[in-house]
Amino acid sequence: MPSALNQYGGSPLSLKVIGHNAGTSMDGVDLVHVHFTQDSPRTPLQMQLLHYGEYPMPKKLKARVMKLIKENKTTPEEMAIVNIQLGEVISDAVNWFAQENNFSLASDVDLIGGQGQTIWHLPLPELFEGNQSRAHLDMGEIAIIAAGTGVTSLGNFRVSDMALGRQGCPLFAALDSLLLSHPTLNRAVQNIGGIANFSILPRGAVEECYDFDTGPGNVFIDAAVRYFTGGQLEYDKDGAMGQKGKVDQSVVDRVLQGPYFVHDIPKTTGRETFGDRMAEDICDEMLARGATPEDCVATITRITAQSLADAYERWGPPGGVDEIYMGGGGSYNPNIVNYLKERLPNTRIVPISEIGIPIGAKEALGFALLTHECFVGRPMIVPKRTESDRPGVVGQIQPGKNMHRIRQHVAQFWGDFPEEDVKCTTKMILLPSLCNS
Repeated sequence: MPSALNQYGGSPLSLKVIGHNAGTSMDGVDLVHVHFTQDSPRTPLQMQLLHYGEYPMPKKLKARVMKLIKENKTTPEEMAIVNIQLGEVISDAVNWFAQENNFSLASDVDLIGGQGQTIWHLPLPELFEGNQSRAHLDMGEIAIIAAGTGVTSLGNFRVSDMALGRQGCPLFAALDSLLLSHPTLNRAVQNIGGIANFSILPRGAVEECYDFDTGPGNVFIDAAVRYFTGGQLEYDKDGAMGQKGKVDQSVVDRVLQGPYFVHDIPKTTGRETFGDRMAEDICDEMLARGATPEDCVATITRITAQSLADAYERWGPPGGVDEIYMGGGGSYNPNIVNYLKERLPNTRIVPISEIGIPIGAKEALGFALLTHECFVGRPMIVPKRTESDRPGVVGQIQPGKNMHRIRQHVAQFWGDFPEEDVKCTTKMILLPSLCNS
């Protein structure tokens, strides 16, 4: 039976998307399977999470990429190989994800999109020495993903945003605002991955959102744990190691006086500024003064926690934040969360799973939305407090076997809707999740 036509001669939209994210921590690839539906261009977009999964990063490739970033010395040969290998990992992850959750890539997925592994992120060249310019490089070749899955694949969202005059990160204020903007409450969505960032959602104003990176999330903590365990452990599970140590507040205060922390927003960052070497130097300095490894982990954890609290106080909305929704691996670390609760006693702090989104899924979900909106041909909400308010469709497309079918479907959705009236999505309904995680 043909679908009912809307007033523009278009038919309802229905696209299923796999969003993926390989974060700064490099522990693996997060994946979501999401169903987007919309009756017409002027009705709310609907989003339903179908599945969520995590695929481990192969240890050999992780070590190679970590070395490449840490030493900042490589060859064109290695760059070419790593780009292909990361694309193969994401392709493998997607195929595993579908098999694990018993759905078909051919019939149950229309688009795949996300971030490859960030290799270099240079949004604030003024903080670096030398003749630098703003630049970004992700690796995880989308041609390999499309060929390995048969599904049209998207990537390069960060470079696309940077080309429009912004910094390419964090990129998720639009998703956060569509999910959690509230008529009477100031809210924030906090992500603690390798790098920590948050979106501020001022009350009653979905398009007034803004976001930025506060600094290190888990990246220092993970580096310190690897350092003290000889690589046997990758992270401080449940904050156990840090909980046994004593914080050296003088070290925390000195680090937080560094150029990135005092720099005004907008700002984003990565391993180029907060890498393993910096964490190891902090540990060596403390050890030389008689600190224990546990003291080092406790102190480095406090750097993350205090930088978050300081950022809320400095750049939060007038009147403060009423509620914070937490996501990312650092949300499991009680040494971070409890410190935030002490510093922000009047703020309700809860996991984002409260609204049906697994703690580790949010950034992959953000890339699923970016993927959908790029292919449909809509710009995203442009966050406030950025260098440029220029809207644009972000992302690059690599056709898969299904390209003709889904391109026709999107064209039929738009019908004769006027191109000049195509605007960013400002209303979205989150349908009940079918995901068990």
